Amino acid sequence: MKVTIHPSTITGTIQSNASKSSMQRACAAALVAKGKSIIKNPGHSNDDKAAMDITQRLGGTVTNNGNELIIESNGVQPVSSEINCGESGLSIRMFTPLVALSNHALTVNGSGSLVTRPMDFFDEILPQLGVQVKSNAGKLPLNIQGPIVPKNITIDGSLSSQFLTGMLLAYAASDANDVSITVTNLKSKPYIDLTLDVMKQFGLKVPENKNYESFYFSKSDFDSAQSSAETPSTSLRTYTVEGDWSGAAFLLVAGAVAGNIVVKGLDVFSPQADKAVLQALMDCGCVISIQPEQIEIGPAPLKPFHFNATECPDLFPPLVALASYCNGKSVIEGTTRLTHKESNRALTLQEEFAKLGVTIELQDDLMIVHGGGGLKGATVHSRHDHRIAMACAVAGLKAAGDVTIEEAEAINKSYPDFYEHLKVLGANVSL
Repeated sequence: MKVTIHPSTITGTIQSNASKSSMQRACAAALVAKGKSIIKNPGHSNDDKAAMDITQRLGGTVTNNGNELIIESNGVQPVSSEINCGESGLSIRMFTPLVALSNHALTVNGSGSLVTRPMDFFDEILPQLGVQVKSNAGKLPLNIQGPIVPKNITIDGSLSSQFLTGMLLAYAASDANDVSITVTNLKSKPYIDLTLDVMKQFGLKVPENKNYESFYFSKSDFDSAQSSAETPSTSLRTYTVEGDWSGAAFLLVAGAVAGNIVVKGLDVFSPQADKAVLQALMDCGCVISIQPEQIEIGPAPLKPFHFNATECPDLFPPLVALASYCNGKSVIEGTTRLTHKESNRALTLQEEFAKLGVTIELQDDLMIVHGGGGLKGATVHSRHDHRIAMACAVAGLKAAGDVTIEEAEAINKSYPDFYEHLKVLGANVSL
């Protein structure tokens, strides 16, 4: 699908989309928590749909009523010999340890860019916990057979915190007593805060967080939780999926570049890492008012900014769009976190924004964006990466000519309503 963004001025109010980070964690927690869970404000992105499908294949029943999702579960009891995570990196890293809770042999698979991403973490860690693992030289598909036996382990958190999320949920769902998961080089700590918060809201055992260096599951806490827990037949939990800071970052940048808008539905106290976009927006000098119920944002002469995105690498694409309109060189740190995304985002951003007339330098762990020179109309390619498509769309709002995005449907991975939301705000978008 091709989408063309015509130069536009935007205005109005928009509700943020549901967070797939929150939604997918809620599906996994509902599966292992047992009982009945009601998930309000559920998402409908491709990644969300993958999580719902996996939940059902691992034994949960999922009823989608539109405004709420009802999940009933007696724990991981697979009804299929395979799960498919689509292109969701979070789903494969989070659900694979949950697959290992069962003694059934299952195949874990995916599609698109996911089949090229390294998964040798599971080859190294799960056998230490009594799980049989066979991979395709560290890639998909994975053949897994548990059950997992929690032990003291040390894992590397430098590639993604999502592996730790899966291990925390698996340990919480099993008899993890007096054991620790030690983590070295942990990245994206705010996403672990989100995981721990979801675990707490679903009544799962929450480990003691020792400065993000180890996570300790104590026996006393487990015995206490067991003695006071409701039976699965009577347990009922309600969880509301948060508004998505990752998707809203593109809307906020659009407001800073192309017009005065109001974005609703974002929790400024959320543990989501990408709320850090607010700091970059304030630093660049746009008009911004941050309120409990909404964020008002509008354009002004924009100045270059320096931002460390190591803990929030998904902000690179919207920040590049923002930096393109800042008058000078903006510096974004953390490019080493971009290699194993839907595309190699550092190179992809450099190449696609070059088509729009923006020079991007890559120096070690830094990305330097030369902004303020004006953007030209061009045809760009999403590289099958949802965030690249959205970044190019936002950048196109104030380009000198039309910006056409090829393979523009990549947004369905996380934010299927994105182009429609731009149109609601008055953008001239040809689908």
